[in-house]
Amino acid sequence: MKLTSAQLDALLQHALAQPGAQLEVLWGGVQVLKVAGKMFATFHGDTLAYKVADEDFLALSGLPGVRPAPYLSRSRWISVSSTAALDMAQLQQGLAASWRLVAGKLPKTVRAAYGL
Repeated sequence: MKLTSAQLDALLQHALAQPGAQLEVLWGGVQVLKVAGKMFATFHGDTLAYKVADEDFLALSGLPGVRPAPYLSRSRWISVSSTAALDMAQLQQGLAASWRLVAGKLPKTVRAAYGL
């Protein structure tokens, strides 16, 4: 089943609740979530995309409704368009994990500000 606008709104709010998360609208309407200037999720139309751990990328990108994210697959991002394989709780966990992956690579002083 396709992600509904209500589900996407809930996921966007969950992503914005991550420490330091900021929303920018880029590239003709793509909602881009960043932490300290680094992207950790995007929302465009009826899909969302986020970074996953290298070891999880192949398994996740082959699930129904999930595929490698265009332009970002080399960086291990997935694009999700339905809840066929991942439910809302798993998507929320994925967004939080994406935030941790991106924030974990920030400079030490910035990570400390976020409790990492």
